[in-house]
Amino acid sequence: MVITEVRIKLMEDGNENERLQAFCSVTFDDMFVVRDLKIIEGTKGSFVAMPSRKLTDRCMHCGCKNHLRARYCNSCGGKLDEDRATRDAQGRAKLHADIAHPINSACREVIQGAVIKAYHEERERAKQPGYVCRYDDYDSDYDEDSYTQVIGELNTARRIAGYRTHGPHAPRGPVTSDNAPAAHHRDAQVADDFGAGIF
Repeated sequence: MVITEVRIKLMEDGNENERLQAFCSVTFDDMFVVRDLKIIEGTKGSFVAMPSRKLTDRCMHCGCKNHLRARYCNSCGGKLDEDRATRDAQGRAKLHADIAHPINSACREVIQGAVIKAYHEERERAKQPGYVCRYDDYDSDYDEDSYTQVIGELNTARRIAGYRTHGPHAPRGPVTSDNAPAAHHRDAQVADDFGAGIF
């Protein structure tokens, strides 16, 4: 797998989290994108944090989900144990879980190297007049014609492989004699005839 593109969104000066330097997205093989990686200023220089989600647990009183840092339940207002998060080997509370991440250090170094290099290049580009950030351009890259072509190719492959295509659904709403599918009539007839002729 090859990193074919890295897009960077620089943080503006004076942002709340001064350690957060940029967001970035990484494209692999011109086919697969991972977004919302963060470039953070650490004690030994910049590093890349993988996209993550906040971990939650459920309130003992009402069962509502709450972030592990919450002191009170978002639903019932009940007091929550502030020290309920699990801890890692260094004793730090585990409050987030990675959504996507490398599974070995070699892969992490390749991704981090490419991202940090792109970050420094983006900072230089940002100094130029007329600079425009490309990070949010993915939605404009979406090509409906190519999507339709891919779906058409998938459907053709399924037909060749012998898969049956799915027929249209019956209209939504209450089933009446006017809009009931034929199977519904057949099932009703079977139900009426069930047991007939036993006695």
